[in-house]
Amino acid sequence: MKTASVKPSVDRIFRAFADRTRLRILNLLKPGELCVCDLVRVLDSPQPKISRHLAYLRRAGLVTARKEGLWIYYSLAPARTSFHRKVLECLSCCFADVPDLAKDARRRAVGCRGSKTCCN
Repeated sequence: MKTASVKPSVDRIFRAFADRTRLRILNLLKPGELCVCDLVRVLDSPQPKISRHLAYLRRAGLVTARKEGLWIYYSLAPARTSFHRKVLECLSCCFADVPDLAKDARRRAVGCRGSKTCCN
């Protein structure tokens, strides 16, 4: 499952960044791709909620998805415009000021540890 190439619009990108859960997802994807089960575990949110946020981020052109077996893995989309690139650079600098992101990063590092519901 490859996500179609989407040129992100300025207003959709700003709306995507306006939600704390989506900011947390973007921050978690900075080091590399994750499956939905990892995001659900780290964010401690229901899978349908995480999937809705990921769908919004895909439509905004900010994340890409690839399917492997039963699992879908998400990663940050490469910047397609100078605006997209600048916003990602700005967010990298601003993430330190958003609560919960350090805790999310620590939880991400722990991994799934062989959970029966996990892709690992």
